[in-house]
Amino acid sequence: MGYDALRVFSVFSPESWIHMVTRDRILTCLAAAGFLVFLWYADSNFSEYSIRILNNIAIFIVVAVSYNLINGITGQFSLQPNAFLAVGAYTAAILTLTPEEKLRSFILEPLIWPLSDISLSFPVSLLAAGVVTALVAFLLAVPVFRVRGDYLAIVTLGFGEVLQVIANNLVPVTNGPLGLKGLTPYTNLWWSWGICILTIFCTVRLVNSSYGRAMKAIREDETAAQAMGIDAFRTKTLAFVFSAFFEGIAGGLLAHLITTISPSLFTFMLTFNLLIMIVIGGLGSTTGAVIGAALITWGGEVLRFVEEPISLFGYYYEGIPGMRMVIFSALLIFVMLFARSGIMGRNEFSWQSLIDLVNKVVGRLRGGA
Repeated sequence: MGYDALRVFSVFSPESWIHMVTRDRILTCLAAAGFLVFLWYADSNFSEYSIRILNNIAIFIVVAVSYNLINGITGQFSLQPNAFLAVGAYTAAILTLTPEEKLRSFILEPLIWPLSDISLSFPVSLLAAGVVTALVAFLLAVPVFRVRGDYLAIVTLGFGEVLQVIANNLVPVTNGPLGLKGLTPYTNLWWSWGICILTIFCTVRLVNSSYGRAMKAIREDETAAQAMGIDAFRTKTLAFVFSAFFEGIAGGLLAHLITTISPSLFTFMLTFNLLIMIVIGGLGSTTGAVIGAALITWGGEVLRFVEEPISLFGYYYEGIPGMRMVIFSALLIFVMLFARSGIMGRNEFSWQSLIDLVNKVVGRLRGGA
């Protein structure tokens, strides 16, 4: 009976497009409602540690999906997301602090005017973080997209390093190496996951539009795309600015989750971790970026038990510091050996593919029984 009920959603022929769209919308609404119930339950019943992990997962999904747009969809090998996260984090942090808090934080030199007198709400500060980061990306796009390939990677990597030096030395704005502390922890499950869902929705809409098809054409062959009339510079700039906007917002969320930021937080290792996420998930797949970000963020926490003392089969195991990273690295190597294009490749999630998979598995189980 359960198997027949599952097949109800897949009896429509390919010609019944309207029925398939209706079915997909119903399933999407049910999934969204179920996820909202989960967030409500988690917010009320989960421990502070578990909630923090869920917030981290949402924030890194936002960054991974945004980063995948320029690296995976448009095919431009850029290495600057740590810089954009830093711009967004500092912008949101400075704008949410009150004038009194700024006086206490900026010990070496006072914050410059008018930033010293401005104090905005958290939503407005997040929006400002996205806009400021997008503006920085727009200005950076002019010199950056004069080069391609490895040269593009070097230029964007250099920008990230330059920004970190600026953050350390521009004391009247960033407070230098001391950073900003005592931020109000505004980020919660509703903010992080709400923006996460918005980012995925906007990215999917963009990728499926004519602009998204132009981005994919540039990824496959930029010269051929230009010959067909595609403005490569404009399209790459659009992807770059769009990606930066959401990365800036993610930086603001991260700042108000950990409540303290400093230049040392936004090193190249942050970009390297994000690169692992989108490669493991599948370059060019938004679904893969979501899966990769969730697995990398959650997996590192799950493996912490291997470093803790345990008693196993009468033997006492003290735990080896750093062992979780060894196991985690081995798992990543295993995935890349047997899924060289990533978990999803360039494929995307669809309800039809999930229904077909469920029907196939259930059919085999029934046949085996």
